[in-house]
Order: sequence, then structure tokens, then C-alpha cells
Amino acid sequence: MAIVPLDRGRRVARVGLVILAVALVVQHGHGTHTILPDRPRYSPPRTPWGDPDIQGAYTNSAERGIPLERPPGLSTQMSPSQLRRVNEERREAKRRAIEWELTIEPPMDNSRGWLVIDPPDGRMPPLVSDVFRRNRERIDAWKPSETRAAPWLSMGPFERCISRGLPGSMIPFDYGNLYEIVQAPSVVSITYEMVHEARVIPLDSFAPSGAALRSYMGDPRGHFEGETLVIETSNFADKTRYLGASPDLRLIERFTPISATVLEWSVTFDDSRTWAAPWTIAMNLTRTNDRPLEYACHEGNRAVGDLLNRKPSRITDPSADANAGGSKAANQ
Repeated sequence: MAIVPLDRGRRVARVGLVILAVALVVQHGHGTHTILPDRPRYSPPRTPWGDPDIQGAYTNSAERGIPLERPPGLSTQMSPSQLRRVNEERREAKRRAIEWELTIEPPMDNSRGWLVIDPPDGRMPPLVSDVFRRNRERIDAWKPSETRAAPWLSMGPFERCISRGLPGSMIPFDYGNLYEIVQAPSVVSITYEMVHEARVIPLDSFAPSGAALRSYMGDPRGHFEGETLVIETSNFADKTRYLGASPDLRLIERFTPISATVLEWSVTFDDSRTWAAPWTIAMNLTRTNDRPLEYACHEGNRAVGDLLNRKPSRITDPSADANAGGSKAANQ
């Protein structure tokens, strides 16, 4: 057995403590791409009826700017110092792109380098052949005459202030990134500031609805697994199925408290008619004293009317926009 001199042993111990301290500087969620030790398990308080109490208002404003997939220039593992450098670059890019944004939202401080945590390489699984068949059918079924008669129907639900769908409602935007969770026995409600949608999620004993009943936010059912709220949602309407997924799309969300102030939110996409394997994204939600504001999107939505008043063919023929001409001020 080798004998290590006392002074050298002390130096080795100090180096080890420094490495551990650096690794502990940033506490992030499970599945993060930063190289961190396992975090201690957090046990939240309980509601009077015994469920983990995760009620309150949360924001993911700090998570703005995270790409969905791992950028080609980043390795599959990131150190805390690398993540800090990436955050600085993203903040500067955002400042240059939207000068007013930092006046209404706090600075970005991404908890990870990208959203996809499974597969481990940070990339979405490949699409399956059925996707291309569905896209072909949509193109073949498109009728220009109907679109010209009602051009607003070619616009997405978000543009029309109807819905951001799922998981769109959880993806941080340039503003409006507040969420409020309210719990009661056998039910959880989540209100989203953007578009001001609210989901009411039955827990445990409620049977799912039939496949014919579909909605923009889907049909959710929830339960607790230990400290984690798990919500499985299916039956999405065609207009809000994420990334053109099939009617079979099933989302499994997990809200896991990792500290008194942070929930890790993740969602798994399960749709064998769209992707070759299930895949998962994740980000952090941070408690805030703010409350979601009324979005009043329909009352203040002038964009659709302005677009249609400008030239309806802009909706049906993108090339028409380049030749529209006219005074910009006249259309404001």
C-alpha cells in the first residue's frame, strides 16, 4: 500500500472539495446535461388530504431561449462553466434581437443546454413513414377555394388567440410565462398566463373519455407517484397536435418538486405513428410572488384583422406579400 505524505494528502482533499463545490454551484433538474452529483431528495409539505403540496405560482422565464435539441456545437455533457458561457451568449443574442424584452422579463438563466433529455444524445428520434403519408393527405385535401373564402382558417390556433396546445403552453415565450397550480381533493388545476387557458385534471379514479371526444388541450388524467404529479393526456384535436403528431399522441407530464422553490417539469411524447421511439424534454419552473395576468387575447387581437384587411391573398399566397406595396402606416 502506497503511503501518501500528509501535506500532499491535504492538497488532494482540498482539490476534491473544490471540484465538489464547483459541481454544486448550480442545482438543476434530473436528466440535466451539466455534470452534477445526485441532488438530495426533497419532500414537499402535504395538503390536508395528504397529497404533496405543489400549489402556487411559477415562472419559466429564465428558461427562455433553450433550443429543443442539442446544438451541433455542444457536447452531450456540459460543465457548469460551459453552461454559464452558453447563457451569456444567449442573453446577448436575445438583447440584440428584442431590445425591449429585458424590460418586462428577467434575464435568461437556462437550467440546461437544450430541452431533450431522452434520448441521451439530446436529439429527437427519427420520424416514421406514416408522417409523410399524413402530410401528403393533408396537401391533397387542401382546397384553395375554401381557404380564400375563409382565410383565417389557415392561421394557427395561437395566432387566432384560441390555444397554444400542449406542450406549447409550457414553452417559454418572450413574455407571459406564468403558471398557477391549484389543488383540491381528486383534482388539480393549472392556469397558463399566455392565452389564459386553464386545465382541470381529474386524479386517480376518473376514467378517460372516449376517443371521439377531442380538444385543443387534450383529455388529461393525473395521479401522484411519490412526490411527483404525473399527468397523462391524449385525445388532442388536429389543430394542436404537437409537431404534426398523429391522433394517437399521448403526453406524460411530470411535475417533480426538487426544492422549496423549484419544480422540474418534463413531458414524454409517445406516438409510434410519428416518432421511432418515445422522447422527453424537461425544464425548471421557479416559484414567484407574481400571479398570472388576464391575457385578454381576443379583445386585443388586432393582428388577424390587420392581416386580412391588408390583403387576404397574403394568407393563401405567400408570394403576394412581396408585391403588396402600399403604406405601412396605413395598415397600423
